[in-house]
Amino acid sequence: MTATSESKHIYKIIVAGPVGAGKTEAIRVLSDKGVVSTEALASDEVKNIKKTTTVAMDYGIMKLDSNEQVRLYGTPGQKRFDFMWEILSENALGLILLINAEDEDPVADLKEYLESFMPLVKGSALVVGVTHAENMAWDLHQRLSDYLVSVNVPANVSAVDARDKEQMRQLVRSLVYTIAD
Repeated sequence: MTATSESKHIYKIIVAGPVGAGKTEAIRVLSDKGVVSTEALASDEVKNIKKTTTVAMDYGIMKLDSNEQVRLYGTPGQKRFDFMWEILSENALGLILLINAEDEDPVADLKEYLESFMPLVKGSALVVGVTHAENMAWDLHQRLSDYLVSVNVPANVSAVDARDKEQMRQLVRSLVYTIAD
């Protein structure tokens, strides 16, 4: 958290997760200003999932009701761009990990991304948003939560629609309040 002369806090938050989890859309709906996006045509197996993919980052700025500012940095979902994960995570205060409930193995996705972002998570806070979860069984929520407990990572797991501004704002607030405590 950074304090300015006006005592306004600025939070740098990372939004990460697999391809198709909703990172770019989440930043678009959350940002109160124009979004910087590095979407490019998908040229590998991703094109079977969607037309474009993030190749460097997405960036947006969100203001909280308390006039605090949240700077949102969305990472590329593909492992071949994982060098950006470390770069973007520098000086970040928290991680929003989006997991797609419709992926083949959402728990394996959680394990993979959590392992990659563990240096950030250990020094900050984490919330997990499960997207595409309209038909998510309670079992999946429980398996994700159980995995987090097994690796001693406290985190809130919530079903969210990345297109829904209020649901995403609540996820951000949950993370910011955890950081601020």
